[in-house]
Amino acid sequence: MSVSPASAPHIPVLLDEVVAALAPAPGQVIVDGTFGAGGYTRRILDAGATVHAFDRDPDAIAAGRLWSQTQMSAQGTAPTLVLHPRRFSEMAEAMADAGIASVDGVVLDIGVSSMQLDQRERGFAFSSDGPLDMRMSQDGMSAADFLNEADEAAIADVLYVYGEERQSRRVARAVVAARPLTTTGQFAAVVRKALGYRPGAPKDPATRSFQAVRIHVNGELDELRAALAAAERILAPGGRLAVVSFHSLEDRIVKQFLREASGETPAGSRHLPQQVAAFAAVFEKPSKAIRPGAEEEARNPRARSATLRWAVRTAAPARALSGSLPA
Repeated sequence: MSVSPASAPHIPVLLDEVVAALAPAPGQVIVDGTFGAGGYTRRILDAGATVHAFDRDPDAIAAGRLWSQTQMSAQGTAPTLVLHPRRFSEMAEAMADAGIASVDGVVLDIGVSSMQLDQRERGFAFSSDGPLDMRMSQDGMSAADFLNEADEAAIADVLYVYGEERQSRRVARAVVAARPLTTTGQFAAVVRKALGYRPGAPKDPATRSFQAVRIHVNGELDELRAALAAAERILAPGGRLAVVSFHSLEDRIVKQFLREASGETPAGSRHLPQQVAAFAAVFEKPSKAIRPGAEEEARNPRARSATLRWAVRTAAPARALSGSLPA
């Protein structure tokens, strides 16, 4: 799918708030770890900063290159955009390869993009029937591979841990009994039947199972933990980290990472002595959770579950075990 970021209809979530958190300025270098349709990147470029944009989805990278070439033809100069067809967990290695020791900002928009959801053939959504795929990078194990080959216990665990599906065992049994599954419609129908779904209910129960399988297939939570650790390593003193998440599993990881990285530890009680951070705080006290207002939610339904957290890097050295983040 060749959609130019400049013409894509997808609306970046919390765009003004993210840009304010990053405070991009001319001469700065900022990493957009989740390029997608390029919404954040365009605003950062408009502020005069250079952007190193990452995406493991070949379609997003191809659209970004097309847009960059179009800008160069129209303006006579190329935008200060460097595209990396890599996972955002690899940003530290990629910056080192580019000869860049530190950056002034990192932004991450976690989860599946609107572009991916809207492409039936990618298999991320059940609003229209398509192949049971869900792979962001378009290679490796697909959702169909997992659901058709994993044993019942493994499927139940994934649904429970990543989808918080309380009836995960019932759904897993139904999946195994219905195999092989090849389309999103088949998978959704199996989940709905197992959970007794009635049309018109406020929330489709297949949502949790689709989220769980997608997160598992793409290793999303491990990628998030690794990306946060990488951002800690490459951000310069005064550099800013901004992360937009869309469900509690992601937000819990981001919140705990920033709390620990800023030295905010539990105050303790008469049963548990106060904990003392064993390192100098590597981030200043993070922002409170920022959520979209009613106007943005009405304009962009995807924003309804979004949460932005951001923090400023201190001059303290990165933690030696920063890759070992909380589960």
